[in-house]
Amino acid sequence: MKDLGPLQYFLGIKVARNKNEIFLCQRKYALDIITEARLLGCKPVATPLEQQHKLDLADGPVMDEPAQYRRLVGRLMYLLATRLDLTYAVHVLSQFMQNPRVVHWESALRVVRYLKGTPGQGILLRADSDLKLRGWSDSDWGSCRLSRKSVSGWYITLGQSPIS
Repeated sequence: MKDLGPLQYFLGIKVARNKNEIFLCQRKYALDIITEARLLGCKPVATPLEQQHKLDLADGPVMDEPAQYRRLVGRLMYLLATRLDLTYAVHVLSQFMQNPRVVHWESALRVVRYLKGTPGQGILLRADSDLKLRGWSDSDWGSCRLSRKSVSGWYITLGQSPIS
């Protein structure tokens, strides 16, 4: 064994720590995704998906290389470890892994364009958090046309344990 000092990287997650907080970020991994998608010079967008998207009803040409779509969505799934703002978008995109269409690919590239504007976002764990569980729900009575489940609004905040 060898002591490498304080933790800085773990499984591609950068760990920045001080006396009162820990910040977890996957900036390098996000930039790798943007580079691989060839969108380093693109204009960022403000949201990962369009509102009122109809991806579940999408028809049109099927992608020639579905492995490319699967790889991108898989990489976005790993990014969810520190980017909870992408959860809904990646959930929707992952439903079309078997037979992705061009419109699904374009939506996945929109998520990458969103990443372009926010590559350094992550999770901040504070020692002075109030350690309370909060929840909110807004049922939309089955708006998902594939599963007939409510997917519009749920929000939960978890408190963190004290940092030593």
